[in-house]
Amino acid sequence: MNAPASSTQGAAATRGRIVSLNLARAQPLRAGSRTVLSGIAKRPAAGRVPVHALGLDGDEQADPTVHGGLAKAVYAYPHEHYPLWRTMRAQARVSLWDEEAVPGLMGENLTLTGLLEADAWIGDVLRFADCALAISEPRYPCFKFEAVMGFKQAAKMMVASGTCGFYLAVREPGSLAVGDEYRLEPGSREVSIDQLFRARTTARR
Repeated sequence: MNAPASSTQGAAATRGRIVSLNLARAQPLRAGSRTVLSGIAKRPAAGRVPVHALGLDGDEQADPTVHGGLAKAVYAYPHEHYPLWRTMRAQARVSLWDEEAVPGLMGENLTLTGLLEADAWIGDVLRFADCALAISEPRYPCFKFEAVMGFKQAAKMMVASGTCGFYLAVREPGSLAVGDEYRLEPGSREVSIDQLFRARTTARR
């Protein structure tokens, strides 16, 4: 399965906006035969949200060894991928939670337009009016992701399609809100999110 084609036309022209800003506190999540704590069940937030070095006010990670910390303070996901996931959920006959196949479902803090994994490079900076976030690494799916998505092949589908989204480090604290626009400031351009994700997931397989 191929990822959707890139929608950007080069770093100098890359701009986009926040479609949804999503937060969650850690709470019990049923995953197969066990119940674990997770902050993956994000829900849209209203108004401006303060952003600090460890992420967004009101957001929480249950396992900081995997999510969160300075390098993975904020998780962003391209809004352009949502039609693909709705199709995959329909093919997997996931009938429950259909009304929740909306921004935040992937566990992302920021649902963004304008930037796909092939055009997101490690070290690039998303410059907002009141905040700056640096692209740091891909997201790798786990059993919690499959529990939220409602079908067991969800992690494999993310790996096959390369629709992983990306973590962001807070370069300049400030605040964010739905509708905020950003422009992409290129970094060293040594490796993209897409390249790193595919290299690491291939090595793991």
